[in-house]
Amino acid sequence: MDKNLAKARRGLFRALSRNIRSDSVVRVMEQVSRELFVPVESRHMAYVDFPLSIGEGQTISQPYIVAMMAAALELRGSERVLEVGTGSGYQAAILSGLVPNGRVVTVELIPMLAQRAQAVLSDLGYSNVTVELAGDVLGCPELGPYDAIIVAAAAPKLPESLVSQLAVGGRLVVPVGTREQQELVQAHRTDEGLSVRMLGPCRFVPLIGREAFPRI
Repeated sequence: MDKNLAKARRGLFRALSRNIRSDSVVRVMEQVSRELFVPVESRHMAYVDFPLSIGEGQTISQPYIVAMMAAALELRGSERVLEVGTGSGYQAAILSGLVPNGRVVTVELIPMLAQRAQAVLSDLGYSNVTVELAGDVLGCPELGPYDAIIVAAAAPKLPESLVSQLAVGGRLVVPVGTREQQELVQAHRTDEGLSVRMLGPCRFVPLIGREAFPRI
């Protein structure tokens, strides 16, 4: 790693340590080489705190948002986690480190991105991650239920099919709103129903498909 990249990396994790309450999330993120999940021409910006294009109209999320969403899942280490929107595979790598005794299932709509993410994750040894192509139903119900679900794209409302894949006691973290503006939502499934908490404004690419946005 060159000096400029290493300096940017140190600065990013100092900032995350101040702003993210979960030490375990920051510690795991420090162990993941973000530069390996972005295109070669963008690697000099890998530790700048903003999203980067990964092709196919998709982005790798801002590190702060990745950290905040991961922290909101409240993972303890042995959960089964579903990620909707694999993208580059970066967030799946972080989830893998947060559940070393669990399993991560990550679903991607775009075959090229799924193949690329699978190759990177396999090369780096993330053996508890399964990459699946998205089907007609949001998520991956055949491998559920899940203790935690994270959605890396914006939905117009809480997707009922994902709520149904969530185990009682589980957490769902998803951006909800319009194509242009969303609020990050944490939904906790209890015996009585859903407990919902707003985590703050955000901006994600739209989720496409049933219970989501149509293709333009």
